[in-house]
This record gives sequence, structure tokens and C-alpha cells, in this order.
Amino acid sequence: MPHDGLLPPRYDQWGLAAVLPAIAASLGVTRYAEGDGLALASARRAVVVLVDGLGYELIRRRGGHAPFLRSLLPAAYRLTAGFPSTTATSMGTFGTGLPPGGHGLLGYEVLVPGEDRLVNELSWEDGPDPLAWQPHPTVFEVAQSDGVAVTRVGPGFFDGSGLTQAAVRGGRFRAADSLAARVDASLTALRADRRALVYLYWGDLDKVGHVHGCQSWEWGEELAAIDGELARLVRSVPSDTAVYVTADHGMVDAPHALRIDLAHDAELAAGIRHAGGEARALQLYCEPGAAADVEQTWRERVGERAWIRSRDQAVAQGWFGPVGPDNLARIGDVVVAMRDNFAIVDSRRARPQLLALVGLHGSLTAEESAVPLFHVAARDSG
Repeated sequence: MPHDGLLPPRYDQWGLAAVLPAIAASLGVTRYAEGDGLALASARRAVVVLVDGLGYELIRRRGGHAPFLRSLLPAAYRLTAGFPSTTATSMGTFGTGLPPGGHGLLGYEVLVPGEDRLVNELSWEDGPDPLAWQPHPTVFEVAQSDGVAVTRVGPGFFDGSGLTQAAVRGGRFRAADSLAARVDASLTALRADRRALVYLYWGDLDKVGHVHGCQSWEWGEELAAIDGELARLVRSVPSDTAVYVTADHGMVDAPHALRIDLAHDAELAAGIRHAGGEARALQLYCEPGAAADVEQTWRERVGERAWIRSRDQAVAQGWFGPVGPDNLARIGDVVVAMRDNFAIVDSRRARPQLLALVGLHGSLTAEESAVPLFHVAARDSG
């Protein structure tokens, strides 16, 4: 079928879901040894850095700020993050190796079935039990049980948070604030064990992009700082360590003048009980019996500016990958993925700080969905 700029999500070896299982397999983790995913060179130790918001198209276009990563780009994999291309969903995909329909972290804000309310899967405020919401083992848990020393490095408030528990639990956690401190903590963890997997998360690039835009000079300055620390990490790891750098999504700058606010558009708001998801990837939970009318209205009004699917259509077309029966009701009756730099907000419930953001993501454009996997092989894995 024609895609009209839509980048179809992939959950095979060319998707974000393949990254962590492949790294675990390269370390000899038995469960992933026979998989059909990415084939990565064997190593005794590995460190994987996830830079929030470092989309493939962004690094390709703005690589002048990142000479180290730019030097690795010709050999980098171009993967898709999946749908929606948002942190909570991608962290579930990355951490479990499953598609969103499997792990159930299906968006920024999604319906809690049976409770008639939305839960923010990023903040997890008043959220459900994360182990019940996402019961599948993570790759970190599997690797730890196979004898790999797993260390996760990030900000202290991540330790024990709902999203962390749901998506990337397993092993030990080391808190550090600055990126330099996280690199240092990662190096310490790598040197402490002969068979180790270290995961380092850095979120400031995404924050800068949201506030200033991903085309801003501030974004370029942050990328340059990240590039320098990643180069130091590669120089400093033990010789039997492979280094990987990936991302959870990219970003587009969405001008405020081009947005529609549901608070001021009664026609689009009609029949919607909860507008979940986010401004670039809405999931519309409709009043009983209203889903067909909502879908038709939205197709007529914004069909040229968004890809609009019923829940059944989105599932059948593989947007979420195979969807488990317990997860189906978490998906909106109507799913809306924005084209170009269009966005739809709802100022009746969104915080002013959220409405003010410039850089957005969540949809199925290449700018948002394509993510890199940079890799530097171990110099000595014997």
C-alpha cells in the first residue's frame, strides 16, 4: 500500500526491539542465541547508551555538531522505533525486545481499561502496578539470570520509578547526574566484572529539543557535548568491550500556528471521551457508539494532514506489532498519526508547559521513527 511519507514500523531485526536481545546474544546469553535478529560480534562486555531524542535523520542532518558519531554513521544501522515514537513506548520495546502490542506500553497517555481514566506512562502518576501492567521479563532480567552482571546508569529518580520497573528493570542501578558522571559510573561497572552489560541513559537532548526545537542552536550545542563524552567512553572502555549508541525516537519542530486545539474545535471534539496519546500521535477513546462518526469527521477535517485509522485498522496494519488480548483495550478507538509538522493539542487538560513545547514526536514520519544504532566492536574479545 502507498505510505505517503509514512515510515512503517518494524519489529524484526530492523526495529528497536532487536537491539537489546542482539547485544545479550553477543554476550552469550542463551535465550537469545538462536534468534533471527541483528548479528553482532561477540564480546565479553558491552555498554549500550540510549540518547533520548537522537533520531537518525537528525544526526544525519546535524552531524556537523558530532564529529565522532558522524564518523560512525556510514556503518550505523537505521532502525525504526515503532509506534508511537515516544519514550514510554520505546523504552518498553527496547527493554523487553517486544513490540508495543506485546509489552503493553502503548503511548504517552493511554486508557486504563475498566477505570475510565488515562494514565501517563512516562510519569506513572497514580499508575497501575508496573509489574502487572507489563509482566514480561526484560532483557536485563534474562541476562542477569544467565550470569551477566547488569548495571543501569541514570538519574536517581529513575530508580524504582513506574516506567523503569515496567520497561527496564533488572540488575543494579547506579545514580549519576551529569553525562560525564554517568560515563564514569559506566566505566567503573564495566571494569568490575568480566562479563558485564551496562546501560546508560541520557535525556537532555530530548529536553532541549522539546523546549527550543530540534533545529535550534541549543540542540546542536547539546549534541556536541554528548558527542565528546561518547568519544571518551569509547576510548576508555576495557578492550573486550563493545559499545553501542541508540535512541528511542527522533523529533520534528511543530509551529504553534499550525496546530489545532480541541478546546476550541467542537466539531473535532465531539464524541470523544478521552483524547489520549500526545499531540503527534493521538489515541481517541470515544463515547459508546460514537467511534465511526468520530473517525469519519476526523478523516473529513484533517485526513490530508494525518494518517487516521480505526483501532482494528491500526492493529491489522501492524502499527503496534502483534497485540496481546490484555492490551487491545488500551489502544484508542481511533488512532491519529500526524504528517509533516502538524499537531493537535487539547488545552482543556494539557499543562501550559506541555502546550508551549516546540519539538514534538510520536508519529510515523522518518524524522520521528527512524533511530540509529552506532556500534564500536570490542578490540579484544578473547
